[in-house]
Amino acid sequence: MKNEIMNWTLCERDFIKIVDADLEKIKSLKKKAEKRLVRARKELNDVDFATEDYYEVIKELLTAYMLKFGMRSKNHQCLISYFLKENPSLDKEAYLIQQMSFFRNRLDYYGEDVPKEFLDSNKEDFEKIIKLLFELIDRGDKK
Repeated sequence: MKNEIMNWTLCERDFIKIVDADLEKIKSLKKKAEKRLVRARKELNDVDFATEDYYEVIKELLTAYMLKFGMRSKNHQCLISYFLKENPSLDKEAYLIQQMSFFRNRLDYYGEDVPKEFLDSNKEDFEKIIKLLFELIDRGDKK
């Protein structure tokens, strides 16, 4: 399984656009993430959809986090790269998000099932990452 996080320098060069921080868009992304989280928690008996929804929640929150600091990414991998760059002590969380991305892509593009043990053993960590991202977005400063 590919579990490397994209190099931030490559992201900056090829995939990041500087934009104005858009508080309304951030609020909208958070609201959508909250709704999707409710659905993820209800779908726990369907490993594929629950994992996909948890990943989409995290992706939306990472998008809001990056937007808070005036950046947009053209790809999901750079969202993870930015998160790790700004929070190097959260490497375990960043690599788990990367694993989620891998499984979500295998599901969406190749129809492969997400291993049940992946959701079972990481669901609590998904919830912790989501809580952490809401906190990071709501903070007044970068860290």
